[in-house]
Amino acid sequence: MDYEGYFKSELDSVREEGRYRVFTDIKRHKGSFPHATRFIDDETRAVTVWCSNDYLGMGQHPDVIDAMHNTLEECGAGAGGTRNISGTNHYHVELEAELADLHGKEAALLFTSGYVSNWAGIGTLASKIPNCVVFSDALNHASMIEGIRHSRAPYKIWNHNDAAHLDELLSEYGPDVPKLVAFESVYSMDGDIAPIADILDVCEKHGAMSYIDEVHAVGLYGPRGGGIAEREGLMDRITVIEGTLGKAYGVMGGYIAGSRNLVDFVRSFASGFIFSTALPPAVAAGAAASIRHLKQSNAERELQRDRVASVRRSLDTLGIPHLDNPSHIVPVMVGDAKKCKMISDWLMDNHGIYVQPINYPTVPVGTERLRITPSPVHDDGDIDRLVNALSEIWSQCELARMAVAA
Repeated sequence: MDYEGYFKSELDSVREEGRYRVFTDIKRHKGSFPHATRFIDDETRAVTVWCSNDYLGMGQHPDVIDAMHNTLEECGAGAGGTRNISGTNHYHVELEAELADLHGKEAALLFTSGYVSNWAGIGTLASKIPNCVVFSDALNHASMIEGIRHSRAPYKIWNHNDAAHLDELLSEYGPDVPKLVAFESVYSMDGDIAPIADILDVCEKHGAMSYIDEVHAVGLYGPRGGGIAEREGLMDRITVIEGTLGKAYGVMGGYIAGSRNLVDFVRSFASGFIFSTALPPAVAAGAAASIRHLKQSNAERELQRDRVASVRRSLDTLGIPHLDNPSHIVPVMVGDAKKCKMISDWLMDNHGIYVQPINYPTVPVGTERLRITPSPVHDDGDIDRLVNALSEIWSQCELARMAVAA
């Protein structure tokens, strides 16, 4: 087989479809984000980032930076290996205690990313509980799907956010069959929010465990940043809460929180935990500082909500189509992969506005979009430049606009 020829042919096909992913070479600057520097060969240009998952700008918060600096000086750079062999650093212990407290659970367990925590958490529970059947929301993240596949457990897919369909599928299995229901709170591409209470009602009716992915909600919702489940007073009814430290908390890593026995079970059997190098102590300390700050401060959340509302109002005024949803995610709908990539490139090249195109397989063909994430660190000038540039390119491309309200 001509391996190199095959690789090239497949890449050429992706390019032809407008789905080839180009990584933008940028450098964030502490204290000035969302403004950053873009590197193009030997040149640099100023850009404004509109697609970061550092939703609250905590990646540059003084408390987080100071904690990381201090711990780096105290402990050095790395963790030294896996927690099993090289020892658990005290900053891991402190961070897990903060996470357990955040979600009102007995224990929490750290992983190197949210992807790994889903893959390892779901994969371990579904594979090690005898005869477990997994029930997965149709729009679950790739990491959750990978965990289900890895487990080799039987699974059923229920219609997105459809508690009645979940009820119907669960009814096919008797009370003696272990069941795990996996879903998200905020779905990151459309920005819609799950009917968590309805889903939990169905889980409890059928004796099923509930596993919620709150990666796009922790830090952002609830009085202490515990997510949508905290905001709605439902955390105590959920078996496993999974989250990330790499989005609203501004650092990196993932975790699960649950009962002491469940967390210890995953710790003892999950290969993705046992054989992975632990987070550096400085990262763990920075994440803990971010969590502690957002447990007692609503200022960042309130300002973010204001920025999101301002972007939506401005888009509405100019008729730029975007999905209406109750979350912080603003998907501007293009509906064509090549145009989506072209618009993204044009915004960057002509206005220094960085917003990545979202194409298949992340979203279905025909629903390509620009995923905009307003944050507390975007000011009115940033918003004006974004929406005016979008209006300009919308006219150039002769794309349809929404009806503008009188």
